[in-house]
Amino acid sequence: MSEGLGLGGPEAPRGGWRTATVSRVRRPIQRSVELRLDVHDRIDHMAGQHYVVRLTAEDGYTAQRSYSVASAPGDPLVELFVERLDDGEVSTYLADVVEPGDELEVRGPIGGWFVWDGDTPALLVAGGFGVVPFVGMIRHARALGRLDLLRVVVSSRTLAELPYADELMDAGALVILTREAHGIRPAGRLTAPDLLPLWEPGQTAYVCGSASFAEAASQLLVGMGFPADGVRVERFGPTGALA
Repeated sequence: MSEGLGLGGPEAPRGGWRTATVSRVRRPIQRSVELRLDVHDRIDHMAGQHYVVRLTAEDGYTAQRSYSVASAPGDPLVELFVERLDDGEVSTYLADVVEPGDELEVRGPIGGWFVWDGDTPALLVAGGFGVVPFVGMIRHARALGRLDLLRVVVSSRTLAELPYADELMDAGALVILTREAHGIRPAGRLTAPDLLPLWEPGQTAYVCGSASFAEAASQLLVGMGFPADGVRVERFGPTGALA
């Protein structure tokens, strides 16, 4: 779910149910899958939006989950990066069964609050698979030649578990690992001193991760003086949310 400590948000496109053909399947890190989808009659999305994937069994039972879009708005395909959860009805199917050429039922783009317009400075704070919508923002910024507008910090248990690690570091992201050292920084959780050098006037802060990470990171930002109406939060979890 997305939420904001402030009010308002830009207008964003919204699409209905579509059929998508799976163009590519990759598994770059353990317990995950990267899907590239050719969405029929696709509506262009904004960086930060998401899609719903719905599965229907032969007996009519349906299950659906939402996944953030990692592709830039200018990409002709929609890229989703899915964490495989052992009890996940949708994620296990996407990670273990889906192959190129398969068709999926999808709805999107969805979401108008957690989007980046490509024109304003932003501080992106992610935990684990919460990096996915930020990869879409980074790709959009790179396409516009405005990577300078983004400051990025990501937290993960280990580097091997971090989606898009190389791409994030190429974009200048500060990588913080809680279970191993990274560079000269010892293992440890995200702190206010990590965030302070990334602050710039006029930034909007975007926070994405598990409920516990999102809560802790939001409190850090507000505690260091970041205006509450400039913080946008997206939380995800095993029961439905975003990845």
